Parts: sequence; C-alpha cells; structure tokens
Amino acid sequence: MEFTLEATSGKARACTIKTAHSTIETPVFMPVGTVGTVKALDMVDMTEILGTKIILANTYHMYLRPGQKTVAEMGKLHSYTTYPNSFLTDSGGFQAFSLSDIAKTSEDGIEFKSHIDGSMHFFTPRKVIDIQNDLGSDIMMILDDLVALPATQERIKSSIERTTRWAEDSIDYHRSQQKKGIGVDQDIFAIIQGGTDKAFRTKSATELCGLDFDGFAIGGLSVGELNNEMYDTVEHTTQYMPEEKPRYLMGVGTPEDLIENIERGIDMFDCVMPTRNARNGTLFTSFGRINIRGAKFKLDSGPIDSECDCYTCKRYTRSYLHHLFRAKETTFFRLASLHNLHYYLSLMKQAREAILEDRYAEFKKEFYAKRS
Repeated sequence: MEFTLEATSGKARACTIKTAHSTIETPVFMPVGTVGTVKALDMVDMTEILGTKIILANTYHMYLRPGQKTVAEMGKLHSYTTYPNSFLTDSGGFQAFSLSDIAKTSEDGIEFKSHIDGSMHFFTPRKVIDIQNDLGSDIMMILDDLVALPATQERIKSSIERTTRWAEDSIDYHRSQQKKGIGVDQDIFAIIQGGTDKAFRTKSATELCGLDFDGFAIGGLSVGELNNEMYDTVEHTTQYMPEEKPRYLMGVGTPEDLIENIERGIDMFDCVMPTRNARNGTLFTSFGRINIRGAKFKLDSGPIDSECDCYTCKRYTRSYLHHLFRAKETTFFRLASLHNLHYYLSLMKQAREAILEDRYAEFKKEFYAKRS
C-alpha cells in the first residue's frame, strides 16, 4: 500500500491510498457488497455508472457461501465478481457474533452457528486471514473481540486485551505468510475497541498503533450509543492513530455522521444505510431525506434531488419512482440504490475538494444550512 496525506483542513484529511488494484482518494465511502455484490447492482453499475474504486465484501458470508475455496478456484474476488478495483474484506467477527443463535468467544477465537444451515464453525485470528488470503482482497481486517454496548467495565477491559493479543498473532502470521509468497499484495488493518470509554480507547489505540499494521480502524461504534458519544469517542481516539496511515471508521453511517467524523480525522467509511434505505423507499438528498412512498410524490415531476446529476435523477421523476415503489417493481431497487450511493460518493468528493481548498468548516456549515 502507498499512502499519501495530501492536505488537511483542521483535522479533516484528504489522502490517497494506492492498492494493488486501484488508487483511492479520501475521504471515501465504501459501498457494502456483503456476499460479493452490492444489492440490486452489478459491477457495470459500480464501475461505469458510479465510478467506485473500492467496495467491501464480508468474510463470514463468503466463507459460508459460496466458500473461500470456490472463490479461490474461480480466480479470487476480482475475477469471480469481475470487479477490477479494490476490495476490503471485514473479518466476519461481527457477523459471527450477531447472526448466530449460538456464539461463544474464548481466548482462541469465536465459535458460532451458521445462520444458513446450523452447522458449527470456529474463527481464529489466523483462520480469518487464511480465508481472506483465499478471497484475495486488497485490505484485510483482523479478528477482534467486539462488545455489545452497554457492557461492564470488566467485559470491555477483557475485550481490548484479547483484541490486542489477537492483533499481535495476526500481524506476525500475516508477515510470515508474506515471506512465503502468500498475501503479498494484501494489506492488513487492526481494529481499535473500547466502547465509549476514553481510557479504554486510549489503551487499545496505543497498543495496536505500535504494531506493524498498514492501517487502523475504529470499531464498536454506531451500535446504539448517542451520536455525540460516537463523535467524542472518535475525536479522542484519532489523536492516538498514526498520521501516515489510513483511518477507517467501521459501519458508519448517516450523511451527518460522515461529515462529523471527517472533521475528526477519519478517511474511510462503510455502511449498508444507503442501499438498505433505498430498498425501503428512503432517498437521500442535498436537503435531507425523503420517503418516496408518500402520496405527495404521485404527481411530482421533479427529480429526487434538484442538485443531483446521478443516472436516476437525470432520467426519472419522483412520480415514476413513487409508482415503481408502490407497484413493488424490482427496478426501483436499482434506481434508488444508484441514487443513494451516488449521493454518498458525491458528498465524499465535495468534502475532499473542500479539504484541498482548506475550507472544510465552511463546507460543513453549508451542508447543514440546506437541511435547516
């Protein structure tokens, strides 16, 4: 990985990340392609229409179906999916914990029950790296011991201590594998935990950021805590993260969350929100959200967003999209998803431009002024 910090505006950063498959300009939002595809969209949509440089796939889901060996035999993720740009793969730990009826964390890893067929499986720090080696992603996430909030101080403490031990094992194993020619073009990120407790976040960040990882993520947020608690935790944690490496906030979030956390020094984001909301009829605009199912849109001849130049807004009216949604026409999923993702990706481009021009604070004020 080649990482360049190009400009700052306050704490907001404009960077470039070069992987084996693409050059990524930050701030960046990564669409979520959980099972090797972004729901309702294909790779032509992702490359030619949306112009994405990186998307996320999930280790847990790809491991269970179709299986890591199937993906490996079919040329790994890039050949299998035909997506030519970068993939980031989550470790699968969150899904093993949240989707399983039975999930048990021990010192060695996470035992879980498949949500597909009920079979039992066990993830260790080394196994999730082996899986991601087979998947061939550009950026791999390590296995961490996540905690559902609220949690006791004792549980959070054990979480960050175990996460550090797993991280040490993960980086040693990954570097040893690279010496054998495995995962040579793959980068690896650690995940900082600690809930909303600043002392625990300091301990986790200090321990992990002293290790030889290619980038660092903040995990365990946007899980029910108040927005201000999330923002305060991010602002506190980023001061312990290296300036010369990427900073990734996992699973976040709303447009407002992105704007706030860019201001606090975050480079990378992912979330299912734009596509999940699209399928439910909620569309993001420069002026806030709208729900296209509303009767007021039945005879609305305007685009979703008068300031948007996406594929959908250039071609279709709110009235037509209202009709497609009410008729349960699957075409709606694609058109709405294209719009929402375009909105998120454009917001990141606008933020980057503002940082390069050292006017991010002004940009943030303009963002909120349109929503008032």
